[in-house]
Amino acid sequence: MIDWQRVSDLREEIGAEDFEEVVPLFLEEVSGVIDVLRSGPDLTRLEEDLHFLKGSALNLGFAGFSDLCGAGEKAAAAGQAAAVNVTEILACFDSSKVSFEAGLAQGKAA
Repeated sequence: MIDWQRVSDLREEIGAEDFEEVVPLFLEEVSGVIDVLRSGPDLTRLEEDLHFLKGSALNLGFAGFSDLCGAGEKAAAAGQAAAVNVTEILACFDSSKVSFEAGLAQGKAA
């Protein structure tokens, strides 16, 4: 679900202090798009929204979530936006966020 090696690499790349600033910024930016998807996705923007989420998720190690977003992005690009399981993507984000925050608290990114 979480690629802890990627999280550790990011922390090392940008430094612990900047990492502490990046995490809330990531969650805030992603939450804005997540909120849109929760309220009812705009199928004409779904490909773009999932592309953004996929890239953001990859940067912070949300591997499973990124994979689902990538699959949904491909489906939307192929004209199958209505078939994308947005509920599954949202559930994966929620569980990934919980796992990520718990892992940070346990020092997994150190």
